[in-house]
Amino acid sequence: MSSTYFNDIWHQSQHECELLSTIDYERQHQDVETTVATMNAAVGSVAADADAKALLQSSLYEFYLRYICLSNRLEDVYDNMIQPQKRQLVRKLLDACLGRVVELKHDLVNIDLMEFSYNDEVVERLRLTPMETELRIPRYFLRERQQELEFRKKTMHEILTKLGWLEEHELEETVTTEIEAIRMLQMHERARQGRLRAHFMKEIRILKEKGKSEERTEKERSDSGLLAAMKIQKMWRGHTARRITRRRKMEEMILIGMLPPPPAVVKERAEKLEKLQHNEKRYQAQALYGKEFEERQSALKEEIRAKHGASMKEDIADEIRAWVKDCYDKTGKLPDFPSEDQGGSLHIFSRPGTESEHSRSSARSSKESRKTKDKSKSPARSGDLNVNENQDEEVSFQPAPSVCLPDIRAEIDLFNDTWRDKDETGVLSQAAYEDMIYSDKYQEVELEFRRAVDDVMRQEIELLQTAVGKKVKKSSKKTRRSGKKSKKKKEKDLTPDRTTESLYEELVTNGIIRKYPELRLKQFLGDKALTARNGTNPSPGDIRQILTEYCILPLGSDAIHNCTPLIRSILLAGPKGSGKKALLHAICTEVGAVLFDLTPANIVGKYPGKSGLIMLIHLVLKVSRLLQPAVIFMGDAERPFMKKIPKTDRTDPKRLKKDLPKLIKNIAPEDRVVFIGTSNLPWEADQKLLQSVYNRFIYIPRPDYGAMSHAWKTLLHDYSGGISNLDTSAMAKISDGYTIGSIDACLKEVMTCKRKLQLRTQPLTNAELINVLCSRDPVYREEEEAFESWWSKTPLGRRRQRFLELEEERLLEEQAQAAKQGNGNKKKGLN
Repeated sequence: MSSTYFNDIWHQSQHECELLSTIDYERQHQDVETTVATMNAAVGSVAADADAKALLQSSLYEFYLRYICLSNRLEDVYDNMIQPQKRQLVRKLLDACLGRVVELKHDLVNIDLMEFSYNDEVVERLRLTPMETELRIPRYFLRERQQELEFRKKTMHEILTKLGWLEEHELEETVTTEIEAIRMLQMHERARQGRLRAHFMKEIRILKEKGKSEERTEKERSDSGLLAAMKIQKMWRGHTARRITRRRKMEEMILIGMLPPPPAVVKERAEKLEKLQHNEKRYQAQALYGKEFEERQSALKEEIRAKHGASMKEDIADEIRAWVKDCYDKTGKLPDFPSEDQGGSLHIFSRPGTESEHSRSSARSSKESRKTKDKSKSPARSGDLNVNENQDEEVSFQPAPSVCLPDIRAEIDLFNDTWRDKDETGVLSQAAYEDMIYSDKYQEVELEFRRAVDDVMRQEIELLQTAVGKKVKKSSKKTRRSGKKSKKKKEKDLTPDRTTESLYEELVTNGIIRKYPELRLKQFLGDKALTARNGTNPSPGDIRQILTEYCILPLGSDAIHNCTPLIRSILLAGPKGSGKKALLHAICTEVGAVLFDLTPANIVGKYPGKSGLIMLIHLVLKVSRLLQPAVIFMGDAERPFMKKIPKTDRTDPKRLKKDLPKLIKNIAPEDRVVFIGTSNLPWEADQKLLQSVYNRFIYIPRPDYGAMSHAWKTLLHDYSGGISNLDTSAMAKISDGYTIGSIDACLKEVMTCKRKLQLRTQPLTNAELINVLCSRDPVYREEEEAFESWWSKTPLGRRRQRFLELEEERLLEEQAQAAKQGNGNKKKGLN
């Protein structure tokens, strides 16, 4: 597709984004309490709250879906667009839209009181399919860090090879001696003679059989020839008839959708290869134009400094001196010069009636001030969004103010000013526009010089004030800020003299930093839910989406992380084989994160004693900050908080019990680090301690029929290469109660190399798979009930339970009132 096509898509997306953000901004400033008060006048208070909640949920869910569709389109535009200046703007808008998606998700969780939100009416009204509502992970997360990730892989491989944990398969040149060469020739010569002897004996046997056959009569010979011809004819006709019947049956099954169409492997590979080559050309063009753009920026910046630096400094200084003189003439006092935090001289000339020539020309600075003004109007979201707090209080359905909306509006204004009406007819080159680079760099250089001149003028005013006899007042704003910073104790660095490389090597050597298999999130098989579900029965697609919003987006982009609510820790709970480890590896793969393993079994005998444990926690926190993004993992997350540890357990799981809450609290809001735990038996832990460590609890249930059928089809195709025509519907029904991990293990056991080679002559049967599947344990109903009971005791589960109880009370009250009213009407009728 051409650059013009993506340019048109970009303009359409900008227009839609402008309309959407305007409506969103207006809705943000509406008072929900006013709506509730209006409803209270018509109906009961509880009923009004319920109606207002439903209305608000519907509105937020619509914005949520529209922002998802918009983000997916912008991601496609950013990945394919070549012009570097446009890419910069698209990138900022994309990050802001993705941040808004995450914000809306948190608002929906607060309203629905469960991690997964549904509203079929909104989906139907927007005419969206479930596949279109799935958020796409931006490809630039990995593509723009490709060199860094390759270097890190190479470093880890070298460390593991040096330790002897990986085998090097190098081709060694061996020198053959004369004796070895003679033995090799003898071996081959004996083999040749053996083959000749066998051939000679075969010929003798054939000649003997011919001699016996000559003794037969002519009649017998003719009869045997006729019988042979008839036998061949019969077998061939039967074979062709069966082949035709089989082909017709296959065509019929494909027509009615009972079997997938046969894969055109060669055609698919050719198309995929062509697409990869096309994308590679685009990426190379993006890198080339991006490099030229950076070089031109630095060259123009130096040119502006050399040509206009001196005059620019003089103009700014004269401007400030004129302002000081004017103030002194009017008031008889020397003015206080604004501090750097307040904006310096820009703050002076941004006030009404004090505009200068330089402040009028600084279009970009005015946009930045407008952007910061919008941000100051909307209060920032809470740094740590913990649903574990205030769980017993009455739930507030008021959405939190948005941090991303001012960014979206600022980028839209910049697009409208620069790109919307720009005439690009006949411009085929995708190089950067020189005049725009010059304008941006001129303002940047002016700002640099203004800061330098401000420092000089600040000193001049202080000297003048001292000469006049006035005491110099120092800015109290900085002292207040430093006071705020001093409240938080700075963590002591236990390894100040060591490099990041040495710390990384130590943690890899001790097995704390681990190598993980590269899995994509889409490999967690299953589609999004087609209809609404409850919080303890999400579809695989819903689980993929929530992990994208909670983990992948904040870890993948610094801009998204800074403007979204902070989640420090997540617990993934589910039965064995439900895919918890696969999801962890997928999160790490999608963002190129470093994986730290603090599983109790992994740290046994490492960093012993109290001092060793302090050093371990310090190293994990320090290196995770240095190598962001990072994921800290703990398997069997319930074991540190178990009341009774089995005597056979030698891993000392309670070693980290006291330090885990401190570790989570030390993850700062600016750190792109997340702590992820997995558990098969979360109810065995002390729930109070477990909830003090984890902010969010995500339950991964066993798959339903649809997910199971999809998994059988996909995995069978991967293992058999599309040769098998097994009835996956029957297998999905038979394997109800098993996890996808059990199915994968079952297929690995059955589909050996030998069995794969036999598929053309001996098709795979249900009995082969069922026999192996029966040897594995399914997820029993008691285990499912235990998980559901545990989830209802989580903070969000308790809040939802409380809300449902209030709803039930409201319905009972309404029924009682209706019954009372009906009895009163009957009495009136009798009278």
